[in-house]
Amino acid sequence: MIFSFYIPSRKTSETIRYRHSNTACLPPSPRCPFSPDLSAPIRMAALTRFVKRTTPLYSLARGFSSTNPHAPPRENRNIQWVFLGCPGVGKGTYASRLCNLLGVPHIATGDLVRHELSSKGPLSSKLSEIVNQGQLVSDEIIINLLSKRLADGQAKGESGFILDGFPRTINQAEILEGVTDIDLVVNLKIREEVLLAKCLGRRTCSQCGGNFNVASINIKGENGRPGMSMAPLLPPEHCMSKLITRSDDTEPIVKERLRVYNELSQPVEGFYHGKGKLLEFELPGGIPESWPKLLQALNLDDYEEKQSVAA
Repeated sequence: MIFSFYIPSRKTSETIRYRHSNTACLPPSPRCPFSPDLSAPIRMAALTRFVKRTTPLYSLARGFSSTNPHAPPRENRNIQWVFLGCPGVGKGTYASRLCNLLGVPHIATGDLVRHELSSKGPLSSKLSEIVNQGQLVSDEIIINLLSKRLADGQAKGESGFILDGFPRTINQAEILEGVTDIDLVVNLKIREEVLLAKCLGRRTCSQCGGNFNVASINIKGENGRPGMSMAPLLPPEHCMSKLITRSDDTEPIVKERLRVYNELSQPVEGFYHGKGKLLEFELPGGIPESWPKLLQALNLDDYEEKQSVAA
């Protein structure tokens, strides 16, 4: 099923198409070769305990099916969403904004991996080798890190979540589906040349940890495709001299990450497509252009206005 939302833009009017898939029309995808030891209950205990809790709801994924008979009913719990998309597409940016709006935790597996790398723990050297080669971290490691994060959040009384960067493989998706009912999967898309420029422009402040982007993108429209402009997200003056580049944000590694993603992670889209939970959203530009349209696609545009008035 294809839904078309009419959205007036500043210069002209346009129709943005958002796809809500409710039929399993994609071919089956190969399973990921990385397979965790699912017989080890310790690895999955925190994940299972967390997602089966019942908590107050603000469910906004209207029209998306519930397929897990063991999951708590939606009127008794908070939203449980997943953000998909290529590395660097902006999953973290938009997921964190939505989490702030809805009051749920933003759980990014990329952040969990980077935290483990900086901790110099037992997994640090193994993770460093995987990340520097542009490879995906194995399911077993990701599930261990995610289980620990969820257990820590449970102890703090967290409810609901938006997962960013998980699941990345069919195996991970099946594990997640077995213990909870994901309400909605948002698949962010953007042109590959824009994605490459964004990744190479990423910077982090070594002092405050803020994330910025120095890339200035201006692509002219051609062959029927619209142009795209994205202004850089520059840091405040006191952070400018402290900017650092991630070691894995080089052109060869970024291209390898995209290749691996296309090979192993895109089939996850087919998994959720077949369950009627996939919402595909093409980013039309930077945050000023994309954020209000994403809210409208999620039926949240009125909610943000009400929150602003209440504040």
